[in-house]
Amino acid sequence: MTQRYRPYRAVLTGAAGGIGAALAKELLPQAEYLILVGRNRAALETLRAQLDPARIHLIEGDLTQAATLDAIAMLAEQLGGFNLLINNAGSNDFHAFETQSEDAIRSMLEINLLAPMLLSRRLIPLMKKQLHAQIVNIGSVMGSIGFPGFSVYCGTKAGLQGFTQALRRELADTSIDVRYFAPRATRTAINSDAANAMNRELRTGEDTPEAVARSFIAFLNGGKREQTLGAKESFFVLLNKVLPGLPERAIRGQLPIIRKHLPD
Repeated sequence: MTQRYRPYRAVLTGAAGGIGAALAKELLPQAEYLILVGRNRAALETLRAQLDPARIHLIEGDLTQAATLDAIAMLAEQLGGFNLLINNAGSNDFHAFETQSEDAIRSMLEINLLAPMLLSRRLIPLMKKQLHAQIVNIGSVMGSIGFPGFSVYCGTKAGLQGFTQALRRELADTSIDVRYFAPRATRTAINSDAANAMNRELRTGEDTPEAVARSFIAFLNGGKREQTLGAKESFFVLLNKVLPGLPERAIRGQLPIIRKHLPD
């Protein structure tokens, strides 16, 4: 499978964040070029300087805006086409749903779910010109296990997983594969201090962005359609599908700790 795609010519969203920057560093040795997309120009420029400026191209913008989508498509076409789209941009907000701000809810829906849908839709015609291409959506274990304090985030990632599966089946007779990669808790700035404190008290397993990126490259070069990181987390996902009452009771037992850390 891997030889069909390499060298990668990739579009990577959320490249200025912890996982995104780590992905760019791990992916570059196997890439002809990378188009890094984000909203923090300074962080993107710093990342390009650390890597290979000749093979790194930057797009700053909002992925829900047509101008940004057009700029990505235009650049990819100018560079001779591309064969890999990684929808990695994400937003999170650890908060009780009933008091969560509407702005936070809209932001997560737009960044986590709407943006990958719109970008994929805009770029699929270009990708169909390639002999082989793939879209990889970066989800979360929370897309398969609903967890208190993350209701909207879980909903967006569950939606992203469903979108991935449906789009994969819709494009099954084309040159495009559509895949889903779900990290577990990761030590990045996307997590608030309150979420980090809760994770410590619950002894939640966590990965570094670098570990996630290494696992992603192994997934990318392999043949799995979907992967969830963490043996314990993968088992919990399976359990949540076949015997959901067991995770339900386990998580309910954690509610006192979760509520203690939820922001007011």
